[in-house]
Amino acid sequence: MPIHEFNPEVQALADEILAYSLQRLKDDPPLDGPRTAEDLFNEVGNTITAKGLGGHEALEVFTNVLAKACISTDHPRNLAFIPSAPTEYSNLFDLVVGASSLYGGSWQEGAGAVFAENQALRWISDLAGLPATAGGVFVQGGTIGNLSALVAARAHARDKYPNTSRWAIACSAEAHSSIASAANIMDVELLSIEPGADRKLHGDAVGAAIDNLHATSQTRVFAVVATGGTTNLGIVDDLTSVGAATHERDIWFHVDGAYGLAALCAPSVRARFNGIEAADSLIVDPHKWLFAPFDACALIYRNPEIAKQAHTQHASYLETLRDDSWSPADYAIHLTRRVRGLPFWFSLAAHGTDAYTVAMEETLDVANAAAELVREHPNLELLMDPELSIVAFTRKGWLAADYQKWSDKLLADQIGFIPPSSDNGQAILRFAIVNPWTKISDIKMILDTL
Repeated sequence: MPIHEFNPEVQALADEILAYSLQRLKDDPPLDGPRTAEDLFNEVGNTITAKGLGGHEALEVFTNVLAKACISTDHPRNLAFIPSAPTEYSNLFDLVVGASSLYGGSWQEGAGAVFAENQALRWISDLAGLPATAGGVFVQGGTIGNLSALVAARAHARDKYPNTSRWAIACSAEAHSSIASAANIMDVELLSIEPGADRKLHGDAVGAAIDNLHATSQTRVFAVVATGGTTNLGIVDDLTSVGAATHERDIWFHVDGAYGLAALCAPSVRARFNGIEAADSLIVDPHKWLFAPFDACALIYRNPEIAKQAHTQHASYLETLRDDSWSPADYAIHLTRRVRGLPFWFSLAAHGTDAYTVAMEETLDVANAAAELVREHPNLELLMDPELSIVAFTRKGWLAADYQKWSDKLLADQIGFIPPSSDNGQAILRFAIVNPWTKISDIKMILDTL
């Protein structure tokens, strides 16, 4: 049977897949958990065969075995890392994106989709106070977003300082690991700056570190990275002072807000991001705290033309695209791309931005209530008051092994997924609350095990 043919078998499979998808949306998500590769192979064997399993059988393998060996990121008691909580609308529209075979690398091929994505990017740009000329693209995730922005920043610095041979990125010692990764990929130095007593990066420290480097070496800093909500603790750097110190030295100011900048839409914490309007580039991942499915990172530039000059690829077959249209491939490290911003756009367009503010504030309320429960718990110590929606704490008398043993049992009992983290060498626990379905009753259930 030809593999590109809509026939009765495909129709039957479509009915099965849609029924499974709808059931997954309607029911409370399972927590589930990982299994070993050996264990999975013993149950399903080699699924890739010469004759094929057939659509029904392959779907059965996935739904009955493989899917259950994955932890659901949208479970209300999955509070690990930064989970995800896509809206039903965004998940449904992800099916549309997949079925529509849309290409999102150029305006010529995907004008309508790119137009919609750009309106979603415009909403974020407006929240950040960036000028009307700002723009960007949805990329795979924060690591690619940060790297793409920093490549544009270095290209811009090379134009201004052509005689410089060694470059550096300056950031907090608590910056996301993707910044060090970007420095390694780009073969540049990393100027790591200690944050203040409040755990925030401040402009005076940034200025002093850069001035010292420039005075004592031939290396020039081409970008300063501040964090709009650290992954581990949710700390927002002093964006106003860092941005000022950066621009005073004619350096690119990038803000990594993969997790935290989503809260720009929450009036209760908006002031914590003051200074974001000075950013030359920023990222925020809608698949983290803006209720979109994986994967979607919004990468936005104050002056997109700089990024275009750095990222546009040239080939004979691509020259037909060289016009004044907005081609997303020109603004990041990619060429081929799916229109990964469309599910986010659809949900945002359908629900309206006010609904996003309400959902965001709900998660912040739960985080603050959770922090209060931790304060009141006789066995726990709150690490710090939450700035955003991450609640970090320790268990009195526990060693690192105790935290891991508790975490393993919590998942095995299907209560929650909360692997331990660390802060300054000390084992900690943390709740990353980004799901409006996470209620204070879920937090109480977990705390009762401590």
